[in-house]
Amino acid sequence: MSSQYEILDTAQRDEARGSLCALAVMAKAPRAGKVKTRLAPPLTLEESAALNICFLKDTTNNIANVAEKGGAAGLVCYTPVGDEAAFDGLLPESFQLIPQRREAFGERLHAAAVDILACGFGSVCLIDSDSPTLPTFALQQAVDELAREGDRVVLGGSHDGGYYLIGMKRAHAEPFQNITWSTEKVYAETVRQIRNAEIELVELPVWYDVDDGATLAVLEQELLEDKRPSFASADGYDAKASRDFLRARVSK
Repeated sequence: MSSQYEILDTAQRDEARGSLCALAVMAKAPRAGKVKTRLAPPLTLEESAALNICFLKDTTNNIANVAEKGGAAGLVCYTPVGDEAAFDGLLPESFQLIPQRREAFGERLHAAAVDILACGFGSVCLIDSDSPTLPTFALQQAVDELAREGDRVVLGGSHDGGYYLIGMKRAHAEPFQNITWSTEKVYAETVRQIRNAEIELVELPVWYDVDDGATLAVLEQELLEDKRPSFASADGYDAKASRDFLRARVSK
């Protein structure tokens, strides 16, 4: 299926990308019943998919703001292959697509890093699509840390024990191995793997992802009541699409 966005090919390496950090959102095509199903209830499956689209718009606009300052480029690393057109009109014009591959989650993340770096980017950050209010400065810090000389991994932890971002210059396999995925142990186990591999680690500020009713309530308080999450050290990104969706839902 065709797409309005360029689809990157790992066989076509572009050395001009060597000065750029690829800020790549890991995303599923936003189809009802396929995305954010743990938000139903309190949302319907259709509402969950609509909110997922808002998350994608806010996250990619946030990334585009960082990319405009130089040193970074916005990507969506998507699944499934063949559903590229589902993203048409949702992303900033500058964004490019690259397909996900492999089955197991850790293998898929590692393959994404391998493939994006193979396209010529100097570094890559893999970013979840569930943190629409992630502070822009956290993204910028990741780009800046990876622009420094030397090898390192950048990791942004989520309040639930996972992570919202992992960045690297080399496609290290160790951070994705021996991880108990989808549990509160993910961040701690990833840190352990990085340190055991003797790779420098830079930790970003803690944030949160929205994947159930409880974290949806945190998002509603942040966007509709201007209440900063209790664990946050700074205000989040002004996620306009998500806020407008939530405001319209409350007013029904």
